[in-house]
Amino acid sequence: MGAGDRFRPLPRCLMTTSVRLLQITDLHLREDPQGHLRGAVTLATLESCLLAAQATGPYDAILVTGDLVQDEPMAYAHLQRVLQHSAVPVVCLPGNHDDPERLAAAFHTPPFQTLGHLRLGDWLIIGLDSTVPRQDGGRLSPEEITRLESTLAAHPDQHALIALHHPPVRLGSHWLDALGLADAEYFWATVDRYPHVRGVVFGHAHQVYEGVRGHVTVLGAPATSAQFLPYSDDFAIDDRPPGWRVLTLQPDGHIASHIGWLTDT
Repeated sequence: MGAGDRFRPLPRCLMTTSVRLLQITDLHLREDPQGHLRGAVTLATLESCLLAAQATGPYDAILVTGDLVQDEPMAYAHLQRVLQHSAVPVVCLPGNHDDPERLAAAFHTPPFQTLGHLRLGDWLIIGLDSTVPRQDGGRLSPEEITRLESTLAAHPDQHALIALHHPPVRLGSHWLDALGLADAEYFWATVDRYPHVRGVVFGHAHQVYEGVRGHVTVLGAPATSAQFLPYSDDFAIDDRPPGWRVLTLQPDGHIASHIGWLTDT
């Protein structure tokens, strides 16, 4: 029996409680269910990660922060099957290996949603599209910045968590930093105007990142597929296993989180 039959992240009461999110990223699914990338059979590692993460549930939503597929949009059907019975929202964001239009078409009905925003308890989750057609690096369009600002301005009484694919911070890897969010200064100038933004989470890096910028907690998650070697000037694969991040968004605006690795179970 696969994860599509057994993964059931149960919803929780959000009245005065923290919000718990499961972040998975960089799935790189192939159309062939046995397809692999950099040594990982990516559908199998995704299913294994979800089943392992279920042990630390329940969750209030699942964030999928980009590169759902490896340039093969037909593979979206695998993620639809795996998470179609989720009892909580599944927010799917595009990465540089996704087709944003076909992703939006594949995940437009519950439990799925793409981009937009989601209100959970005291928190507002905002998903952004940082992709640029035919480029590995990212950039936020003027329309996305405008949408971010209008959404933040409309919900001043809720703590905000922003999710996107490309890192808006430097990671210390020459090759990977060249493929991050090109207009990061513009992004942060926007965020700095809204003190109720308390967190930013991203994918793309295939590694763990944890930092703080002013009043904002900044977090990157490992991939459910293969990991990149941190602090490497040139492209290199790490030997860390597939992983995920669990975020606990607290009513006072603080964020606690931890990383799950497939070998921890």
